[in-house]
Amino acid sequence: MLPPLPLTAPDPAPPLGTSRPSDARRLGGPAFAALDLGTNNCRMLVGTPCASGFRVIDSFSRVVRLGEGLHRTGQLSSCGMDRAIAALHSCTERLARRPIRGLRAVATEACRQAVNGMEFLSRAKTETGLPLEIITPREEAELALESCAPLLAAGARRALVFDIGGGSTEIAWVRIEPGGPPAMIGYLSVPVGVVTLAERFGPEAETAAGFRAMVEEVAASLAGFERVHCIAREIGQGGVHLLGTSGTVTTLAGQALGLPRYHRALVDGTVLSTETADRALDRLRTLGRAGLCAHPCIGPNRAEFVLPGCAVFAAIRQTWPAPSIVVADRGLREGMLLRLIRAHRGRRG
Repeated sequence: MLPPLPLTAPDPAPPLGTSRPSDARRLGGPAFAALDLGTNNCRMLVGTPCASGFRVIDSFSRVVRLGEGLHRTGQLSSCGMDRAIAALHSCTERLARRPIRGLRAVATEACRQAVNGMEFLSRAKTETGLPLEIITPREEAELALESCAPLLAAGARRALVFDIGGGSTEIAWVRIEPGGPPAMIGYLSVPVGVVTLAERFGPEAETAAGFRAMVEEVAASLAGFERVHCIAREIGQGGVHLLGTSGTVTTLAGQALGLPRYHRALVDGTVLSTETADRALDRLRTLGRAGLCAHPCIGPNRAEFVLPGCAVFAAIRQTWPAPSIVVADRGLREGMLLRLIRAHRGRRG
């Protein structure tokens, strides 16, 4: 294990909850569930309300590669759909273990792009009973912002929040008002993510030329958003925070921290200098596929997506050179849970 790189740590991040599933029986109150079916993963959180937001009582995550081959065919493959249906069955089995007061299940970029996306959701509803809905890129960005808002420290006037996904990357340009919730004043959804780049570049992603090509492609797709909002100039004036929520940035944080295994509580809310993040990225690029597979914060299921994700991160860094980055291990599912709980409390009131 490489030694940890220097970093700065914030005050403890407001917790969204880290309880183990075995805690469920002793936790009172209604349970809510949020399910996110993405291009590469199927993830679910089940939580019960608490003063700080919610406490997690169950979670599920499985690599399903629903969007495998989508960029070539325009369709979800039979194998990808079968893997996703199997994961959704596992989710319904977990949901059946306890009364669920509220559930929201969403699908994102793969189902947005695929010509048979709606057909697949109809099949999923028939076979699993889960009422999956396709959400817009804007709502995806809004939900990620809602869950990450507590990590935006006092004193900032703007924030750039990004989420590097399997099939797309969401960017939110945010105004921070003292005493009020952050407001999204602009957003961008780039139809490029870690799966998209991994499939298109293949082994070339691990070469210097391939990595550079990925960075340049993503940076070109960000240029228009930069011209409209002049974010780089705002960063130069100070008071702008860069916040990333994705497996890419949490992997970079795990590398920077030298973690022997991934530990959410040590990663969520960590602030890395961008120089530290860049050095962690460079170290990951030297590991090769075998080293990435053996890395305690990566593993064989994610190894092929790490460098494409790092290329997206590098393009964001190149376009918007902020001095530091806040790392968030929270996002779409947490935002859905917060909204479900807020609606429940509103009905009670």
